[in-house]
Amino acid sequence: MARGEGPEIGDLLGMGSSITGCLIVGFGLGWLVDHGLGSFPVGALIGLFLGIVAACFYMYGQFKKFM
Repeated sequence: MARGEGPEIGDLLGMGSSITGCLIVGFGLGWLVDHGLGSFPVGALIGLFLGIVAACFYMYGQFKKFM
């Protein structure tokens, strides 16, 4: 794919899967920390926030290719 072209359906599906993975992994790791420390929902919320941050950085990097 040449620089400046729009994303194809496969690119968009891959991005969606990666974003979903970031959120699930972040929340899951936070939940595991909470389960060990008994501090639910603090760790789960922190993990979810870190997952959102990771997803934003990933999206920025991917969409930068198409600009």
